[in-house]
Amino acid sequence: MDWEGETDGPDSSTDDSRDADLLARSAAGDRRAFDRIVARYGPLALRLAARIAPDRHSAEDVAQEAMVRIWHRAGNFDARRARFTTWLYRIVVNLCIDLRRRPRPVPLPDDFDTADPAAGAEQALEQDERRAGLARAMKELTPGQRAALTLVYDEGLSGAEAAAALGVTTKAVERLLARARAQLRDRLLADRDDAEART
Repeated sequence: MDWEGETDGPDSSTDDSRDADLLARSAAGDRRAFDRIVARYGPLALRLAARIAPDRHSAEDVAQEAMVRIWHRAGNFDARRARFTTWLYRIVVNLCIDLRRRPRPVPLPDDFDTADPAAGAEQALEQDERRAGLARAMKELTPGQRAALTLVYDEGLSGAEAAAALGVTTKAVERLLARARAQLRDRLLADRDDAEART
């Protein structure tokens, strides 16, 4: 699925009514309209999935499946009830959560620990250890916690917007964030203490 070629992303001046129009045309079988949706929102779906799914391959599968679902369900979209991006967030998050029902090995991406060529060997090793520690800590979070962190901190959604995307209350999002932050903090502090004990 080719997601290159358009520079106007979901943060551009394209308004919600234009998205609704593209979806309505897609529902009527207009592949060109749907290609515009894929070009505009495919990168967002992939970015979101990559933050929640266990590995890059799964994230790519989720992003493609999200686009397939949007094509098949375009006629169900109601712009009066939600923005298109809220609908997209919910589809991607739900697909990522569904991955838990299909256990599989969880390798890190090939380029996950790419060292900074400008950094010294010791500094690069420390950075690698921090990244690996954060990756381990993130894996211990539930998919819901990872989704809440991603939507609020990476995508910049408000608590209410994240709640709409996840299909939960704002209070539930706040609880997910609080638990995720506490769990990450505890795990990273424990890793630091273990490292200091070994030196």
